[in-house]
Amino acid sequence: MELLCSSTASVGAKSGPYADVFVTLSKQEHIALVCAANYWKLEHRRAAERALSIEAGYQERLRQAAQGAQEREAVLLRELEAAHAKIRDLEQRLFGRKSERGWAIDDQHRRAAGGPRRRGQQLGAAGHGRTRVEQLPVRTEDIELESPVCPVCGEPLCPFPGTDDCEVLEVEVRAYRRLIRRRRYRRMCHCEEVAGIVTAAPPGRLIARGKFGISVWVSVLLDKFLYGRPSYRLVQDLADQGLSLSMGSLTGGLQAIAPLFAPLTETLLGKLRGERHWHADETRWEVFVELEGKSGHRWYLWVFQSRSVAYYKLDASRSAAVPSAVLAGVKGGCISCDRHGAYKKFARLHPGFTLSFCWAHQRRDLLNLANDYPELAPWALAWVQCIGDLFALHAQRHEVSCGGRQRAQLDRCLRATVQEMADKREAALADPTLPASAAKVLNSMREHWTGLTAFLEQPGLPLDNNAAERALRPAVVGRKNFYGSGSQWSGELAATMFSVLMTMRRWQINPRTWLSAYLQACAEHGNRAPPDLGGFVPWTMDAARLSAMRAPALSHPARVDTS
Repeated sequence: MELLCSSTASVGAKSGPYADVFVTLSKQEHIALVCAANYWKLEHRRAAERALSIEAGYQERLRQAAQGAQEREAVLLRELEAAHAKIRDLEQRLFGRKSERGWAIDDQHRRAAGGPRRRGQQLGAAGHGRTRVEQLPVRTEDIELESPVCPVCGEPLCPFPGTDDCEVLEVEVRAYRRLIRRRRYRRMCHCEEVAGIVTAAPPGRLIARGKFGISVWVSVLLDKFLYGRPSYRLVQDLADQGLSLSMGSLTGGLQAIAPLFAPLTETLLGKLRGERHWHADETRWEVFVELEGKSGHRWYLWVFQSRSVAYYKLDASRSAAVPSAVLAGVKGGCISCDRHGAYKKFARLHPGFTLSFCWAHQRRDLLNLANDYPELAPWALAWVQCIGDLFALHAQRHEVSCGGRQRAQLDRCLRATVQEMADKREAALADPTLPASAAKVLNSMREHWTGLTAFLEQPGLPLDNNAAERALRPAVVGRKNFYGSGSQWSGELAATMFSVLMTMRRWQINPRTWLSAYLQACAEHGNRAPPDLGGFVPWTMDAARLSAMRAPALSHPARVDTS
């Protein structure tokens, strides 16, 4: 079959040199050409689709790579921001002020001008003059002219009535030996029941056959557990005064004295369990002993402070077992504490107890946020101001007497302020642009909101747990100076002495006066605790006894025999 192909086959095609040339094809050749054309058209379409697919895949990979790069950049920026925040936090801890008062925060965080003035002596204000200490004994020194004559003519000067007096305060600390001479008497009668020679009874000693008196052990206990001075420094100080006290004698003496305070500690614990509100906190305390099942030397010193008692407990753990043991047998009450999980678990296990969380810790979170992320400082300090207003309203409500109209008005205002803070918190958390670091602080506030607002129904509750933190201050100072305890009995003695001394501080009792009297009573009772602790427990003392215990401990040196 012949096929005629002419220029008419392509209508509108541009004429060319082959426009009038005719080609004769067979049907088989035509079919082959059509198949080939269709094949190559299909291949072209497939190639184009593959090209488009490759290009689309390439573009997708580019987009994913760009997105991944942006995500990695965002992660790296967040890590860098967190690293800078950590650096600022560490710099603040190392070089910054430790106080959280408004005037102690960095310049960018200080309150605006016109805020409340600082505490203490104001610049330019008149002072109150020197404080008179009339209770101290007086040693009079008379000073006369070596040559009372006129320096010009040499005529003698006549004495004039009166003196020109001035006063200088001095402290005299010295070691001395008590030479105890026990008088002996000979029997003049014929009574066989009486020995031939009768000797006066020896004075009581705190440690049997011990050569160091009560005043030495009072100084040792106060120096270490109240003033935080390491024992070896006290030994050096006593050596400079001429008294040689070895570390072995000191350690053995403390180990012998420790059981004398056990009945007193039980009395303090019983009083603690009889009250219904406690401040609780804990801090690390190193005990350098190897304990089976425990790695490391980190123990914890807990404090539970009520209105009358500060009780310390040393334990190897930081678990809820410690408050469960200290408050064993107590039906319920309220614990002011931080957000440590042990208190939460204790409250779950003992439904009668409620937790009052510390607003100072919440405020501290915001101050740390302002320091770590300067761009969030205005936002964080606005929250700090809200917390400051909350403290002010709570203090005003506490000062007003119960049942009055003003008290009810302040109570409504306080509750409205708390509700405004809750609404402000929820609105901020609903904002998708809120940074994660700020959301973390607000989520913590939301999680602990019930404990943070417990003061609304119990107006007597404080908003913070600063009382417990102040009670732990002597232990923290001691830990910095002598690291902790070298043995378990020494750590338990530390907890005991902190309990006794800080309880006396709560009652404004002079610790040296009280400790001297208590150890003297133990010595007179044959190296045992006195059977009646009524004269040494503050809440059972009468007014005269309490006044005597609050008085300074004035030492009266023994008469020195120079013969």
